[in-house]
Amino acid sequence: MKRAPGRGWPSTLVGIALLALMLFPVYWMVNASLQPAGNTLQGGWFPLPPDLGGYAAALRDQGRNLVSSLVVALGSVVLSLGLAAPAAYALARFPLRGTNLVLLAILITQMVPSIVVANALYSTYNDLGLLNSYLGLILADSTAGVPFAIIIMRAFMRSIPREIIEAARVDGASRLRVFRSVVLPLSTNALITAAVFTFLFAWGDFLFALTLTTTETVRPITVGIYQYIGAHTNQWNALMATTVLASVPATVLLVVAQRYVVSGATSGAIK
Repeated sequence: MKRAPGRGWPSTLVGIALLALMLFPVYWMVNASLQPAGNTLQGGWFPLPPDLGGYAAALRDQGRNLVSSLVVALGSVVLSLGLAAPAAYALARFPLRGTNLVLLAILITQMVPSIVVANALYSTYNDLGLLNSYLGLILADSTAGVPFAIIIMRAFMRSIPREIIEAARVDGASRLRVFRSVVLPLSTNALITAAVFTFLFAWGDFLFALTLTTTETVRPITVGIYQYIGAHTNQWNALMATTVLASVPATVLLVVAQRYVVSGATSGAIK
């Protein structure tokens, strides 16, 4: 077999340059967050000495919003997986009529613009008293998490060998027991993948958060940053510190779950 020709240093240098270009906004965000108040635009390339005043102001002003986003994101993960896992198993393993139509409907829901859903939910939430509530935001964000989780988990569950499920049934396990004790443990990668993306959907949501919250009672961090820009334009260090804090949970989650996400996203593609 012929060896593939080496790409050499030029390709490596181009890759490093592209990576540096993509990471530069992140570097500047961290750099600006460590600058003294009012000195962001005149700050140097390295914040020496670093000033943590921006982070103190961010935690003081936006700490509650960070907690709200965390509650909504985790709630959306629990609700989405609780609904999507049994639905995906049913669509993957049970000979149901109209399965293809159901899958088509699930895909269509992903194509509906979020602004349309938000406007429809606003009037409904107003009648039900769900505006400015954690439950309302969790339900709204789950409209994006549930369809995606069903698609991911169904593809994985279809790749589980039927012999494993039949062996559990022969041993006397009920369908529910098979699902709980056999299918779910085998689908760990798909579950983690769906959970990660659902968390990111809810954590980064702005449209639902802006439309369905009108007070400071429940205000996710995305709306908090949006309103922070207008109220604190002279405190760019606090603003950038808020964005750094808002990026930490998603970054840590992706780093920790990276190998599960890669495996879960590709599992089921090849049988």
